[in-house]
Amino acid sequence: MSSSNPKQPQRPGPLTPTPESPAMPPSSWAKRTGFRPKFSGETNASDSRQVIAPSPKPREPDKAQPDLEAGRGRAVNGEQENKKVVPPTPPQTDMDRTVKKRRDSDRPPKSTVSNGQDPGAPTEQGSRRSARSEEVVDVLPRSVDDDDGFVGRHMHMKYELRDTPGLVPIGLYGFQHYISMLGSLILIPLVIVPAMGGTYEDTSNVVSTVLFMSGVTTLLHTTFGSRLPLIQGPSFVFLAPALAIINSPEFQGLNENKFKHIMKELQGAIIIASTFQAILGYSGLMSILLRLINPVVVSPTIAAVGLSFYGYGFPLVGTCLEVGFVQILLVIIFSLYLRKISVFGHRIFLIYAVPLGLAIAWAAAFMLTEAGAYSYKGCDVNVPASNIISEHCRKHLSRMKHCRVDTSHALRSSPWFRFPYPLQWGTPVFHWKMALVMCVVSIISSVDSVGSYHASSLLVASRPPTPGVLSRGIGLEGLSSILAGLWGTGTGSTTLTENLHTIAVTKMGSRRAVELGACILIVLSLVGKVGGFIASIPEVMVAALLCFMWAMLTALGLSNLRYSEAGSSRNIIIVGLSLFFSLSIPAYFQQYGVSPNSNFSVPRYLEPYIVASHGPFRSKYGGVNYVLNTILSLHMVIAFLVAVILDNTVPGSQQERGVYAWSERDAVRREPAVTKDYELPFRIGRVFRWVKWVGL
Repeated sequence: MSSSNPKQPQRPGPLTPTPESPAMPPSSWAKRTGFRPKFSGETNASDSRQVIAPSPKPREPDKAQPDLEAGRGRAVNGEQENKKVVPPTPPQTDMDRTVKKRRDSDRPPKSTVSNGQDPGAPTEQGSRRSARSEEVVDVLPRSVDDDDGFVGRHMHMKYELRDTPGLVPIGLYGFQHYISMLGSLILIPLVIVPAMGGTYEDTSNVVSTVLFMSGVTTLLHTTFGSRLPLIQGPSFVFLAPALAIINSPEFQGLNENKFKHIMKELQGAIIIASTFQAILGYSGLMSILLRLINPVVVSPTIAAVGLSFYGYGFPLVGTCLEVGFVQILLVIIFSLYLRKISVFGHRIFLIYAVPLGLAIAWAAAFMLTEAGAYSYKGCDVNVPASNIISEHCRKHLSRMKHCRVDTSHALRSSPWFRFPYPLQWGTPVFHWKMALVMCVVSIISSVDSVGSYHASSLLVASRPPTPGVLSRGIGLEGLSSILAGLWGTGTGSTTLTENLHTIAVTKMGSRRAVELGACILIVLSLVGKVGGFIASIPEVMVAALLCFMWAMLTALGLSNLRYSEAGSSRNIIIVGLSLFFSLSIPAYFQQYGVSPNSNFSVPRYLEPYIVASHGPFRSKYGGVNYVLNTILSLHMVIAFLVAVILDNTVPGSQQERGVYAWSERDAVRREPAVTKDYELPFRIGRVFRWVKWVGL
């Protein structure tokens, strides 16, 4: 058409939109959360919800790609968007046809169009959906012209929640999920078992049990829980209270069977706390608690979990810098500097940064050990320090212990086949004071899962889950933790927050991939040599892994602020106070009553967890003193209390607070796609129809 056509609108300038393109009205999601098109001067102009359209470019429609690294999407063609012209449909691939066919089957028949419209005629909603599908956005809800508000955000995913691309892709992606999260699955046993006085063989058995229970609970969660592709496993949330129980005063004098005795105490505390969590979910109380949980609460709570273990990381890495520091450096290089390098279409270095760094550092340490770099004349690393007479050997004992890779005999002593079974350490022991500490931590675990459910649903599902689905997921996590307590993993089972990063990087959101990976994990857990191999990781490498994993956990926690107005002074002050007091108040409890020359019988990095014996609460009730001193010395508990009180008492709009928007039960039942995402299989959902608070 000639440019002289008077009906053709004039091309907009680089910064001025066309008069014919009015501002988009806020979506229903935005209306529910108090969305305002223009922010006040207090908020950040670059807020994550505010989409700033790029300047129009006349000829570059093919270069529009999702900018995942920047955390936002770009419009396909700014000029066409302003003119409300739908760009030409790109050629479809086989995967696009499969996804389109599945989506078409989820839509209601055309004959159901209301308002007396012709079923064959394009409706206004249909035109909005077609135009919307041409946008590429990230995982955040956008204020676009559509009724549901959660649109197109997962268009960049290769496979969505219910996609089944085939056995080979599912197997590869499923195994990839667990390999990329290997650090999260194995690190907790490598920390708590030596702290309990366990041997390398005990560590191997606990690692195998953790792998087995992670596979079983993941299958349960994807089938009967939230049904989102979230991996269940030992969370770092349970690590601090576990260490506090391990270092209780009554266990300090134990020498014989110390590991089994403490493990039975942990099992009893976890079973009681998990029962409380199951009741919290299935009774519907979690739906009430949801009113208090927002991104401003979740963010500092999860960040405090990672920050609380700073004393464990680099001090242990420093015992063998040439191995530990090199490993940290390798992981940083892989995950940051080489993150955009693709091999066969996969970002290998970004996905496998942790296992690659561990493998290379382990190989280097093995070669140094074999070359005799850590062999000193007349010194044997297997001789206890108390029996070493030579001052020369005492001087090099630390380097021999931490740098050599042949100090562990776990791989050699592990059997080829071992089936983890319940009560393998003995009958659990129940003490109310330890159980009460774990009950408080189970609430923090539920808060962590709430943020994971919301973020993962924005990536892979049609809509966020309903409060009933969320309560059902929390209840099943409680049942899963009961199983973990019976089998004796040392911690409860909950959603691993690091799973979100893996989903975003791999673009694999199919629950089938996670389920098949869980089956592979169960099979590997039955091979005793696998647990023995993991248990033989040198301690300095474990500390180096934790430096990265805890830093990642802190960052993932703070990333929840993108759902709120992160630049608001209200939110900045709340998050800042929560993080500061989460470090400062526990430090007061941990240092109270400790003289400068005190020598504890535990390693220095475990000293903060013996607070129960010298905390400021010293009433005549020893159990009450234990509970209060222990709970208030946990960083995540203080962060949660400060954040939840301030966020729910300081005035602020829903948009500013970033209130999580959950799907409504009645709206979900009208949409077949959303129902298929979250409904229980095998018609089990009929059982919950009379229980509204744990169903769709």
